[in-house]
Amino acid sequence: MRRAATLLALIVAMGLAACGSKHEETPRKAPDAPVVITAAGQIDGLRRGVPIDKEASPLPMARVENFDRIRPVNYEMQPPTIPHAIDNYQLTVNTNRCMLCHTRSAAKKFQAPPVSDAHYLTRDGKILEQISSRRYFCVQCHVVQTDAEPLVANRYEGLNTTLAKEEKQ
Repeated sequence: MRRAATLLALIVAMGLAACGSKHEETPRKAPDAPVVITAAGQIDGLRRGVPIDKEASPLPMARVENFDRIRPVNYEMQPPTIPHAIDNYQLTVNTNRCMLCHTRSAAKKFQAPPVSDAHYLTRDGKILEQISSRRYFCVQCHVVQTDAEPLVANRYEGLNTTLAKEEKQ
């Protein structure tokens, strides 16, 4: 117990010492530098050309795309994206706002896709009447889409695209 108290006191003292140190302020101007791959082969997408000893200004917040259309998936078993804003949706142990529209019984009324049958299965394959607790928190797998520019280039091609290219050859 005494060791824990000593360790805690040391951590607090180190934190206070760090807070008291002065550091050089840098202007808060967002650089428009493109993604750079350095000579060492490191990707500079997050720093955007700002030296490591300077503070980079954050990029503007991306806006959620609210097109309400289903986007294609790139690979088998990929969770679909959320095609609408979910700001202020309550998602707690007792309440899941998503299920207002996406349960089997309400999906047709709200013209929303119902959650897949897999969401009603336990790990042992038992079928449940309610969403399985392991599938209850939707945003663990499903995300909204934004208008954010990619930080690094992506040349990913789904399996269908790859197979189509192979068939042509």
